[in-house]
Amino acid sequence: MSNPLRGEVIRLYKNLLYLGREYPKGNAYFRERLKTAFMKNKDVTDPEKIRKLIDRGEFVIKELEALYFLRKYRAMKKRYYEPDH
Repeated sequence: MSNPLRGEVIRLYKNLLYLGREYPKGNAYFRERLKTAFMKNKDVTDPEKIRKLIDRGEFVIKELEALYFLRKYRAMKKRYYEPDH
């Protein structure tokens, strides 16, 4: 377990757990899916494959952030602007 990417994987997992608190389907749903995804790839030892999985995780983080920003924007727009009807 002296893999140099281990710290990055743990950091990625913690960041995703943090972002999952606001997931639309609920924190429990997100946490279970996250755990399943990480456990599925726990036996990967090739550094190149691990790097690709980390990059995919970073992409998921960006997508979640975009989802949350869009939700906040829509809530603010609904709150402060009149409907166009």
